[in-house]
Amino acid sequence: MANFPIPYVKACINGARTPDQHRNLPVTPEQLAAAAVSVHRAGAQAVHLHPKAARGTDSLEPDVVAAAVAAVRHAVPGFPLGVTTGFWALPDARHRLRAVEAWNVLPDFASVNWHEPGSQELAQLLLSKGVGVEAGLFDVDAARAWAESDLAAHCMRVMVELPPDADTSTADEILAVVSSAGSHAPVLLHGLDESAWRLVQHAGRRGVQTRIGLEDTLRLPDGTVADDNAALVTAALDLLSR
Repeated sequence: MANFPIPYVKACINGARTPDQHRNLPVTPEQLAAAAVSVHRAGAQAVHLHPKAARGTDSLEPDVVAAAVAAVRHAVPGFPLGVTTGFWALPDARHRLRAVEAWNVLPDFASVNWHEPGSQELAQLLLSKGVGVEAGLFDVDAARAWAESDLAAHCMRVMVELPPDADTSTADEILAVVSSAGSHAPVLLHGLDESAWRLVQHAGRRGVQTRIGLEDTLRLPDGTVADDNAALVTAALDLLSR
């Protein structure tokens, strides 16, 4: 019997969403840990999370990040763990840099959105701390800026991250720019809400990594609301195995 590679699916378990959007959106360190355990059991190969302040909004403050990372590490030792550095969580480039510089409990990797102010300085800082950098490319301009950067060769993953109305032709255009950079980093493609499942399928066709979770969509491929992150991961792996 032929052996086929298992698709790489990362679980993005909460995103910038707030608890009022889904009853099982993980927010507290304990909830994040429980969600990480469930997606690991469902077959996800890594987890990406947004540390949350008590009110449920994204935070880059060192104590909040430390609590989230430590809880997940304790619950699922060795499970690759990444966090956001989204500008919306701390919309001042200098303040964001200082907050990340003060992180003392480190994730394995962090996403850096290349179109955001101070992205390259932030990527350099993360690398200096031994944290892997996932370059988040939201459009062709960001992809070109990343491809021309000296840091392109040092990113551990390139994420093509597209909006709800994105189609596969847009994905292919950005993927072509990424390919032209000659980076050896794996590429991950994903969408948001209406484009989420379309781009999971396209990632499978293109042979690149993908991700799914309550950050990207609240719904299963049939349009029903998912019970939790594990249900979304299970659905993605099923879709990619067809």
